[in-house]
Amino acid sequence: MSRTSLFSSVLVAALAIAGWTPPTYAAAGKALPQFEVDKGWPQKPTNMKWGDVSSIAIDANDDAWVLSRPRTLKPEDKGQAAPPITIFAPDGKYVRGWGGDGQGYQWPEREHGILIDSKGFVWLGGNSCPTNGLPGLRPVADDQLLKFTQDGKFVKQFGKSNASKGNADMENFHRPADAQYVQATNELFVADGYGNHRVVVLDADSGKFKRVWGAFGNKPQDSDSCEVVRNKDFAEPGRPNFSIVHAIRVAKDGMVYVADRENRRVQMFDSNGKFIKQLTKGDQTFALDLAFSPDQQFLYVGYGKGIAIVDPKTLTQIGMIQPAGILGAGHHIQTDSKGNIYIAQTTAGMQRLLYKGMGQ
Repeated sequence: MSRTSLFSSVLVAALAIAGWTPPTYAAAGKALPQFEVDKGWPQKPTNMKWGDVSSIAIDANDDAWVLSRPRTLKPEDKGQAAPPITIFAPDGKYVRGWGGDGQGYQWPEREHGILIDSKGFVWLGGNSCPTNGLPGLRPVADDQLLKFTQDGKFVKQFGKSNASKGNADMENFHRPADAQYVQATNELFVADGYGNHRVVVLDADSGKFKRVWGAFGNKPQDSDSCEVVRNKDFAEPGRPNFSIVHAIRVAKDGMVYVADRENRRVQMFDSNGKFIKQLTKGDQTFALDLAFSPDQQFLYVGYGKGIAIVDPKTLTQIGMIQPAGILGAGHHIQTDSKGNIYIAQTTAGMQRLLYKGMGQ
């Protein structure tokens, strides 16, 4: 390689770490998805109040299942608390709600992620830590995932609260953040999460752990802390351990995408945990959440005050979604069959971005 070519390669790599993206799609004149804020969604009942909105799942009918945290409401508002799970129809109207403590299972102390799998089951987990000092919470660790039918009938609990033995534990999670289901193999891929630093793949019926991996496909190392570690150095290749495994998506071709939030990177693996490549953005908060466009042509990644459009094949940023009025990058995001994006923005609430077609 010539000295000029070497310098150019190093410069491009350095700029990529800083957040700059080569104008591949723009230069080629290729269209990107366009969005605008849906000001009419959702239509909340006036007699209900929502706590922090943590996550949103979309079912086969494009109903939006909103997971919120009633315990975060002010004392004077708790009498009007919406259920932890509330469902909104595609037209934005409130349908019903359910959830909370019950017989036979341990409801998460601090609700975090929700999934509706392709069989229609509802999965959810939490990220409570015993010493986080948050008001209104019991001192327990959410080390479990719960599985329900859509009418709220309890099906099974995987793991137990306060039971994690760390990243080598093959029975319990430790404050899991997100999950994705693969019907072809009946496997659940879990972003595990806040206390652990790993991906767990388990049988979705028996709960048996099948495989586990950490950053770069390595063995995950224990580093348990209730306090979120805010990293400042994002030079490549980055830290050998995941920080907070905050979101996970599995593509139709089997590729697995993991949002390593505090390391500000998305890592790509095959379904067995072999590391493929990563995308790091050190200039702003990055990899807060993940979602695919319906055709999986685009991977959406929470970035700064908006959502980055990433080519999932090359793992390069090709655009940005930041329409007027957007709540932000989201805590968790999801898409429906029409390509709309749903944002759960914790203390800021929830929002839908309407897909307006392709443009430049």
